[in-house]
Amino acid sequence: MAAATELTVGQVATRSGVAVSALHFYEARGLIRSHRTSGNQRRYGRDVLRRVAIIKVAQEVGISLAEIGEALASLPEGRTPTREDWNLLSTAWRDQLDQKIAQLKKLRDGLTDCIGCGCMSIDRCPLRNKEDRLSAQGPGARRLLVTR
Repeated sequence: MAAATELTVGQVATRSGVAVSALHFYEARGLIRSHRTSGNQRRYGRDVLRRVAIIKVAQEVGISLAEIGEALASLPEGRTPTREDWNLLSTAWRDQLDQKIAQLKKLRDGLTDCIGCGCMSIDRCPLRNKEDRLSAQGPGARRLLVTR
């Protein structure tokens, strides 16, 4: 790796907007990679900037770090992820995101109503979930769950 293409952890943090501690965490989880100089300092290839951007975007929309790691592992190491790479990753996450969006809409729309949890402490619950009938459908807030 040529010196001009390498970045220090501070440079990556500044450029990506991610704390140094987060970069260390991502590296420990195998999401990004660095190498050590003879002085034992971390150095990153410039491709790490796009990888960190993908991690940040995916986390913002609720993709788990485990899923992000699996996706990034499918990409060639040391190469900046391309538009085609992003298309493959985002397409793979699309169904999951659609499910989360549906769940969030249902949660938003049901916040002022009975959620079917079985507590019957809200004055509307005894009428809407009399004797906890929804428990037959399974655990949790049944009215807020989106079926797949």
